[in-house]
Amino acid sequence: MQAGAGDHATAVLTVAPHDGTTAATLLVTGPDGATSTPTATSTDGGATWTAPVYYAEAGLWRLSWTVTGTGASVEHEVVSVAPAPALMADVRSYATTTQLANFLKAAPPLDAVDLLERATRLLDSDFLLSAVYDVDSNGMPTDPVVAAAFTEAVCAQVEFWGEVGVETDISGPLQGVVIGSVQLQYGAGTNRSGPSYYAPGLTRALTNIPADKIRWIAASGGGC
Repeated sequence: MQAGAGDHATAVLTVAPHDGTTAATLLVTGPDGATSTPTATSTDGGATWTAPVYYAEAGLWRLSWTVTGTGASVEHEVVSVAPAPALMADVRSYATTTQLANFLKAAPPLDAVDLLERATRLLDSDFLLSAVYDVDSNGMPTDPVVAAAFTEAVCAQVEFWGEVGVETDISGPLQGVVIGSVQLQYGAGTNRSGPSYYAPGLTRALTNIPADKIRWIAASGGGC
């Protein structure tokens, strides 16, 4: 069973056989180990029992029913609770979902906020460690040309993931991308990712930033 953080739900247990001696209690254990015992009730003589459950946070929740009397048993159910959907205000991103939609010329995917945040982290860690450019107090680019390039880059990466799958971003850091006169090579070995793990549009957007707007200061080495 799946639910979302903040959901109110009704836990249901069916007991067979049952009679007037049947009784049921529910123990709810949250992801942090905290427990609660919501009141369980039956309106059909003990055949069906219900109890209200509130999933306060994301994670795995365990519902443990204990039945006494006729039909005595112990039953467990694990409920997977997803985090509440992220909004742009909740994340650091170089692009908004509106900008992504305009880039794609289509409605953005439902997980667009998460993908944009992930693409932003990728850009920061795998490309921008060797870059110098003007930023505000939040580390965001202040030059509109640089900001537009970063927006294009992360949107291109999200589009790329939509075509090849996000799982291509698990193999390791950047290796062997050249931007202008700077060669970025952050890893080595067969388990490292190469340029094919990055959207061509991402590196193209960075390459097209004028030299007076951004300075690439390092070439990280490492053999293949």
